[in-house]
Formats: sequence, C-alpha cells, structure tokens
Amino acid sequence: MPAAPPDSIEIRRESAVVPYRDALAAMETRNAAIAAGMERELIWLLEHPPVYTAGTSAAAPELIDPRFDVVEAGRGGRYTYHGPGQRVGYVLLDLRERGRDVRCFVNALEGWVIAALGEIGLEAWRAPGRIGIWTDGPGGREAKIGAIGVRVRRWVTMHGFSVNIAPDLAHFTGIVPCGIDSFGVTSLAELGIDLAPDAFDTALLAAFPRFLASLEGSSCASS
Repeated sequence: MPAAPPDSIEIRRESAVVPYRDALAAMETRNAAIAAGMERELIWLLEHPPVYTAGTSAAAPELIDPRFDVVEAGRGGRYTYHGPGQRVGYVLLDLRERGRDVRCFVNALEGWVIAALGEIGLEAWRAPGRIGIWTDGPGGREAKIGAIGVRVRRWVTMHGFSVNIAPDLAHFTGIVPCGIDSFGVTSLAELGIDLAPDAFDTALLAAFPRFLASLEGSSCASS
C-alpha cells in the first residue's frame, strides 16, 4: 500500500473533454505548486478534443497530415494523437519523495497501465526497443494500445500515459505514432471490449496502490 495518507494525492476524473492547451497550462501551474509545497500531488484522468502533440524528439517528416491542432507538448517522445475515446492520465508526483529515479518512474508507470488493462481482462506488455504499451491486435499482430510520455521538472513529474478505449483509429494516420511505422495501433473497442471511461478509471485506481508501492520499493527509493 502507498506510504502516503490517502488524501495526500488528489484524484481528479473529468467527464467532459478538456482542451489540450488548457490541460498543459494547468499541469505547468500545478507542477510549480507541488514543487513549492503549496499543492498536493495529482492524478488527472481525462480526454481531449482531437489534437496532435509533439514531444521533444518529434521529427517533421512524422507529421503526415496536420488535420488537427499541433501542440508542442514539452514532454519526451515524438508525435502522439489524443482525442475522444482515449483516456489520458496525467501523473504529477514528487520524485523527491520517491527516489529521484526517472527511469524507475517510467517503468512503474508502464507497469501501472499494464496492470489496469489486466484488471479488465486484456493482456498487455512492454516491447524492448519500442516505447508504449502493446497487445495482440486484430489477426494476432502486435499493436500499440497505450502511449507513455513524461517530463520531470523540479523533480515533479508531468504528462503520463494514454490508453485507446474507443477512439477513431483513422485519426492516428495523420502522424507516425511515436515514430514507429512498422506496427499499428489498436483499441479496446477494436478488440471487442466495450468499456466506459469510468470503468477504465476504476481499473486504474484498483492498480494504483501497487504503482505507488513500486515507486517506494527498494528498486526505486533512494537509499
């Protein structure tokens, strides 16, 4: 179980879409407030209107058809799509209290998403050399169902993950998602799993204590 009291981390769940630029500005403000000890840590679950976001490693040729707004996100990674039907989790945690190990944080974040998908009966995994969360897509070919992208400022994390519940998968064709063009993307809906965002949030929160415990375990925590 997490070492912190239950009310030390705010859990915010949005039912309406939140414009990406508004969320980015809110994250930056909250990051500074957490670092200053003025606000609680935050887990923010939401969806965005259609948008392409560019990470710090985004390459211009990977933006194939900028049919939606394109926003410089400031996180690591390359181009990513966000839109309705995709659940996004923004994770703002203070790594000064959790080991100051960014690699361990990313590994734990991947493990949290994989565990949440397991809660709803979908096997997913990491793939060596490929960023993101992977599963068997239609026809058994490996496909990406979740993306990971983080930024750490003042040892407080920003951004997080996205999971495709039932987005319009055609919207991904405007970019090379995360710079990987040899594998496709999939969604729970395409795999025959009908799941409401609230139900996925419930699965995430069920796996949340294990995520925090992994951050606070011997492999992550500072000595």
